[in-house]
Amino acid sequence: MFFQGWFGLWRVLVVGTLAYIALVILLRISGKRTLAKFNAFDFVVTVAIGSTLATILLSNSVALAEGILALALLIGLQYAISWLSVRSERFQELIKSEPTLLVHRGRFLESALQSQRLSREEVLAAVRADGHARLEDVGAIVLETDGTISIITGNDPQPSDAALKTVQGFGRTCLHAQASSHNDDATGKPLDAS
Repeated sequence: MFFQGWFGLWRVLVVGTLAYIALVILLRISGKRTLAKFNAFDFVVTVAIGSTLATILLSNSVALAEGILALALLIGLQYAISWLSVRSERFQELIKSEPTLLVHRGRFLESALQSQRLSREEVLAAVRADGHARLEDVGAIVLETDGTISIITGNDPQPSDAALKTVQGFGRTCLHAQASSHNDDATGKPLDAS
């Protein structure tokens, strides 16, 4: 139970060292994208790589060559998926989610918060972490595809702003806000962007 012989320990040392070296070489060849911030696909590949490395280290039934081939296959698939997603918008839409607008002109978009399962407190924590004391000073807050929250400063982000064109709900929210502001000027009623 505690000790099954020296062979197992030597195998872990030798195979573990060689598998680690092979993994580092494969990651260097595949480029920075393999270790970038995770979207769902990247997360799955990373977990699979970790599981494969653990199996190589601890399972006597998996040969080192088979383990390295499995690592190379996972990294190769990740590289191929990344390569295809950069070259095909349709393919990218299949494997990645879109960024989502959570706050516009200092107002929470409740339907977006609910669909992304985020609370106001989580968004406010991101605002504070970005150095802002008031939500009204923020033009837009976006939940990115990798789960990070981006804070866009400025009071009036526009649908024509290049960095915001691909954000889900941004163009529609801006047009709604513009129409409401024209109505507000005439009626004096407050805006409701939710």
